[in-house]
Amino acid sequence: MEKVYFVSGIDTGVGKTIATGLMARFLRGRGIDAITVKMVQTGNDGFSEDIDEHRRICGLGSFPEDALGYSAPQIFRFPASPELAARLEGRQVDTRRILEGVAKCAEGHDTVLVEAAGGLAVPLTKGVLSIDFAAAQGWPTILVTCGRLGSINHTLLSLEAIVARGIPLAGVVYNWCEGVDPTIDEDTPAAIRDWLDRHGCASPLVRIPKFDSTLQGVDFSPFFLP
Repeated sequence: MEKVYFVSGIDTGVGKTIATGLMARFLRGRGIDAITVKMVQTGNDGFSEDIDEHRRICGLGSFPEDALGYSAPQIFRFPASPELAARLEGRQVDTRRILEGVAKCAEGHDTVLVEAAGGLAVPLTKGVLSIDFAAAQGWPTILVTCGRLGSINHTLLSLEAIVARGIPLAGVVYNWCEGVDPTIDEDTPAAIRDWLDRHGCASPLVRIPKFDSTLQGVDFSPFFLP
């Protein structure tokens, strides 16, 4: 089992936070001490709403790493790409702090799930995309998608980008999305599976139904367990 996983998506608002929280809950329910990290949080000031949501989904309070800033090492006020949000504050994303935060979380926990900001190709710093930063660390990636109109194009392009960089694909999460046409919702996972099979990717695909606090039974074991 890997120590650190990178959880990214095809776009913003695709359900990465819910998926990350549910995966952490799944692992913790099987005795694996998992913690989540929000690589860069934008649209907040002094806290990470995504980390708060992870903890809520897991039914947990704060971790010591939360108070120390390790689980949300970079926070910017403007809701935009990390590079732009940092630039508007006269700053730049400090990737060293991200790596330090992940390392500190990994010291005290079995598994770290690192949730990205936005989609794979979001600018992290000037000239560095989120996917390239994750690739440089060798983090296996979990791609989150859904069946909203246009998502199949974004999903297949994202998969191509992952494969082209030689990033291990731990799995694909197909998230529930409000208002999706039933025909598209049925066809999209099959199209994704077909692409994976044709490109020799045995990576699993897991569906998340409509989320609420009572949701149980989403099996993520193909992502993490042999």
